[in-house]
Amino acid sequence: MTEERITETTDSAGNTHTTHTVVSDTDRRSGGTSWGILILLAVLAIGVFVIFSQMSGAEVAKDNAVAGAAGDVGEAAGQVGDAAQNAGEAVEDAVAN
Repeated sequence: MTEERITETTDSAGNTHTTHTVVSDTDRRSGGTSWGILILLAVLAIGVFVIFSQMSGAEVAKDNAVAGAAGDVGEAAGQVGDAAQNAGEAVEDAVAN
C-alpha cells in the first residue's frame, strides 16, 4: 500500500512550507540481475584460478627442464675433464718411453 502525506507548516513570519512524503509498505522485488552477476563473478573467479594453476604447473615444468639440462651439462663437463686427464696421462707415457 502506498500513502502520500502532505504537511503544511506556517512559521511566525507567515511563510508556508509544504512537505510531501510518500510511504510504501510493499516489499521491494529484485530482479534476477543480482543473481546473474553473482553467478558470473563466481564463474570468472573459477576461470582465473584454473588459469593461474596451469601457469604455475608450466613454470614448475620449465624449472625441472632447466635443472635436468644443467645436470646433463655438469655430467658432460665431468666427461670432458676425464678425457683431458686421460690425454695428459697418454702424453706423459709417450714422453717417458
